Amino acid sequence: MVKVISGKKIAEKVKDKIAQEIFAFKKRPNLAIILVGSREDSKLYVSLKEREGKKVGVDTHLYLLEEKQSEKELIEIIKFLNEDPLIDGILVQLPLPTKFNTDKVILSIDPEKDVDGFHPQKPDYIKSPVMLAIIACLDEIKMKGENNTACIFRNSEVFEKEIKKELGARGFSFCKNSEAKKADLVITALGKPQSLKKEIIKPGAVIIDIGITKTENGVFGDVDFKDVEEKASFITPVPGGIGPMTIAFLFKNVWEIFKRKTN
Repeated sequence: MVKVISGKKIAEKVKDKIAQEIFAFKKRPNLAIILVGSREDSKLYVSLKEREGKKVGVDTHLYLLEEKQSEKELIEIIKFLNEDPLIDGILVQLPLPTKFNTDKVILSIDPEKDVDGFHPQKPDYIKSPVMLAIIACLDEIKMKGENNTACIFRNSEVFEKEIKKELGARGFSFCKNSEAKKADLVITALGKPQSLKKEIIKPGAVIIDIGITKTENGVFGDVDFKDVEEKASFITPVPGGIGPMTIAFLFKNVWEIFKRKTN
């Protein structure tokens, strides 16, 4: 029977440590969150980040833009926040409306304030919260890279490149999606609900499910949990897996930036 990797438990440990350190420091970091448009899922994610920020001791500042506003106006706000000494981190809630050039917007963020870790010139101490969540899962189950093969299902080449860099440094080798049955570790971030079935995974594989899709029947990951539970050894659930950890590690990035600025 598959064992579930509880993202909630890992996230709580991370947030507790951050909260203790901020409390001892007696100064609070500041995070600017920019939300463009009125997507319900984006509004939900932003409200969760505001709520969790209060818990750990990070002050959040929300900037709301209507979808009709221009890309130039958005970038001007980002430039203002880049120059604001009060703001330690900047987060642009994705996805942006289709009329915006996401890459251009991300590149306009000061790389030393990019808490999502998307900017190609970000400092080494900032990693994407998703990548940190993957690493935390592997540490939790004590999975090493030596003699293990990973398979990555993804929509983003940038995402795949970052994962391969981190996992490669840990000793993992990689296989193509068509060879997923060889993989000891399967990471999926497709946004295709319940598309990963037991037929394409190796017995005893570890599955990290980053995909999340909200449908009229509920919230689902890329993995058909019931289908694979007799075959996989460990799996992250959706919801309650990678999601809570990414928020926790987002605030870890804010805290790391703040510490370096104030030391």
